[in-house]
Amino acid sequence: MVSMDDAVIARFEKGGKRYEVLVDPDLVHQWKDDQSSVELDDLLATDEVWHDVKNGERPTAEKLEGVFGTTELATCVEKILLEGSIQLTTEQRKKMIEEKTRQVIADICMLGIDPQTKLPHPPQRVENALIEARFKADPFKSVEKQVKDAVAMIRELIPISFTTIKLAFKVGGTNYGSVFALVREDVLREDWLANGDWAFTVEIPAGMKNDYIAKVGKRASDVVVKELK
Repeated sequence: MVSMDDAVIARFEKGGKRYEVLVDPDLVHQWKDDQSSVELDDLLATDEVWHDVKNGERPTAEKLEGVFGTTELATCVEKILLEGSIQLTTEQRKKMIEEKTRQVIADICMLGIDPQTKLPHPPQRVENALIEARFKADPFKSVEKQVKDAVAMIRELIPISFTTIKLAFKVGGTNYGSVFALVREDVLREDWLANGDWAFTVEIPAGMKNDYIAKVGKRASDVVVKELK
């Protein structure tokens, strides 16, 4: 479990009451991206749902049943994290934004090039462009999504291009929901096959290929993938 000192409050409000859990802020995005990759014991600082963590006020089992439909901790945590909000201190938010910004800059430098020189942009040039464009990283959004947003904002400030590839995937229909949530912004076309499998094609920066396939594979172990020419 994460220590109480390092944990932050995740809060969901309904019916005028708050429902809170203490979570590791560094694991929240990983959990949202793939719940099976994070153990509940690692995510939480305590194995309880609270009305008010600071005052030690706990909801009754009847309250939990009424709001979450169950007293099962995992189900309560899921609803709180997906529909609630994370309560960060100013210092925690600043630290996480700085770290996420560094990751975005690193990915842009790794994946993109200056089309005039055919070389990567220096990190300082990318950072300066992000500052000029007033880009602000979101501590809980994926780096991948924010790289796309950041590049769109700085294209007018510095020339940048990506070598892209198209990948065709096929996954079992039972995995559609979890996989679609991951790839929906990249899908170029999709089809349901006669056997119930879901097939889709994405276009992504070439440097993201291995990580992208691995992410899909975590949600669908039966994935079949082919690079299109």
